[in-house]
Amino acid sequence: MGARTGGREAALKMLFGVEASQADLDTAIALFWREFGGDVETRPYADESVRGVMTERDALDEIIRVASEHWRIERMTRVDRNVLRLGTWELRHRLDVPRAVILDEAVELAKRYGSEESGAFVNGVLNQIAENLGRTDADR
Repeated sequence: MGARTGGREAALKMLFGVEASQADLDTAIALFWREFGGDVETRPYADESVRGVMTERDALDEIIRVASEHWRIERMTRVDRNVLRLGTWELRHRLDVPRAVILDEAVELAKRYGSEESGAFVNGVLNQIAENLGRTDADR
């Protein structure tokens, strides 16, 4: 597993944990690494992603609301919601990562940790978000 792939997985788990426990962000990150360890190469990407998502959570949620017609963000599963937040943050800030990679990795996380419908749901919403942001693979 690559550093970014592992970082995304760790970030999703931390985001899930922060939302479930309402823990302080710094505490949640420290507890995650202490409890679950992880490859030292994944930590910078995971930590940057989690901090970025949490800093911009309200703005990310609004972008997701616009793209996910007929779905209130509060009704989405915790996994789907946090995969979408992570993917949206990456689409906005990680122009060094191709759009297709961000979408593919988000769909894989949704399939692995979400429901049977999560992969297709995340794919559809993130694809719309990428379009709304004007994000193309040519952005690299």
